Amino acid sequence: MNTDAPTESDLMWAERRVLEIQTKLHRWAGEDRSRRFDDVFNLVADPDFLLVAWERVRSNTGARTAGIDGLTARRIEADGFVPAMLAGLGDQLRSRTFRPVPVRERLIPKANGKLRRLGIPTVIDRIVQASLKLVLEPIFEQDFRYCSYGFRPNRRAHDARAEIHHFGSRDYHWVLEGDIEACFDTIDHTALMERVRRRIADKRVLALVKAFCKAGIFTELGEQQETRTGTPQGGILSPLLANIALSTLDDYFVQRWQQTMSDHNMRYRRRRKGLANWRLIRYADDWVVMVAGTRADTETLREEIAAVLAPMGLRLSPAKTTIVHLQEGFDFLGYHIQRRRKRGTNKRHVYTYPSKKALTSVKQRIRALTCQKAHPDLATLLQRVNPLLRGWCHYFKHGSSSGTFGYLNHYTWWRVARWIRKRHARLSWKELRRKVFTDGYRIVADGIELYNPATVATVHDRWRGYRIPTPWSQPTPSPTA
Repeated sequence: MNTDAPTESDLMWAERRVLEIQTKLHRWAGEDRSRRFDDVFNLVADPDFLLVAWERVRSNTGARTAGIDGLTARRIEADGFVPAMLAGLGDQLRSRTFRPVPVRERLIPKANGKLRRLGIPTVIDRIVQASLKLVLEPIFEQDFRYCSYGFRPNRRAHDARAEIHHFGSRDYHWVLEGDIEACFDTIDHTALMERVRRRIADKRVLALVKAFCKAGIFTELGEQQETRTGTPQGGILSPLLANIALSTLDDYFVQRWQQTMSDHNMRYRRRRKGLANWRLIRYADDWVVMVAGTRADTETLREEIAAVLAPMGLRLSPAKTTIVHLQEGFDFLGYHIQRRRKRGTNKRHVYTYPSKKALTSVKQRIRALTCQKAHPDLATLLQRVNPLLRGWCHYFKHGSSSGTFGYLNHYTWWRVARWIRKRHARLSWKELRRKVFTDGYRIVADGIELYNPATVATVHDRWRGYRIPTPWSQPTPSPTA
């Protein structure tokens, strides 16, 4: 047993110190919007930052996945190499001998038949990326706009959905649904680094960020490729860099909003003159523009957006960038959002509920889990099915999902019932209900009952507007013994 391994107390104190420093960086970045930080590399190599970074890498689900060196976080921890690894990594960073290695390519099939490329860094590179993120994120969070929700602290997909519902209920009925072709793979490195330099003057940090962008990819065929553009999807730092790149789109729309549409009177005068009002809602590389105007106004915005994204090396997908009216409905972040007539009235409201694609996906997973030879007994099957149902319902309970939950409960019950029927082929349905089922219909095994989605209560979130705090908005209490 390695007695020098970091203890829970060490981690607690490290997290407190890191949070205090992040709070200061966040405050300084907000007090002077033009400030460029020129001495933050020492924080990246700081032992406390590396320890917190290691904890985040170790506790991530990707800890079971190895990079090109074949090492996983769990194996490193089991072998007791953590203290030596972190100490050596700090020395390499301070002596500037650290060099990222190529990421391991993993191709994931997409629903449309294409492949999504993931880049899996080594554990060492993940720790450095996580430490970099601990330093950079509080600074850039001061510059990120309120219309952006993806991969940001204290923000979630439901905030984006709630904002769409809010403006869709206020005459923003035309929707430009955007799609950027291979966003993570095509970001121009030069343009990205220019945006990073607006806040970071430390050349050592800039060199480290650029080194990760240029690290290369080790393909599944065993070939090494250069990365001349993009930030390989799968790295800890990639979402932050993508948000920095896409903030050029946020800045364009927010500046236009603040100059010409920031209050009710300004928007009212624009509509009287026949001009459109609009609002951008973005979640990572998925975004929509809500337009109070005409289809022609929305088409004009599409051309403006293409021109804004071009300097970053990004372009819109002609096939997937579509214009729809809210009464037709559209899919966004797994939800189908549509303006429909309320049952029993002539009034129209905006409704959000699980999309057909999302429902089909969970049904396919349930069907795969309820295959005859997939599980040795009913209890094992329920242990796999229940978390899937619970997590899916927890995400989609924010909306008008009761009908979908009832249907999913019916579908899942019959899939599991047929699985039981095949295991007891000699019993009739009447005998099954009496011997296997509880109370005639409840499916229970070893105290585990099949999860019932129909019992999940739906909630309707209000748009939180501009009042979403960051983890560093409030001063942190000093550590106490």
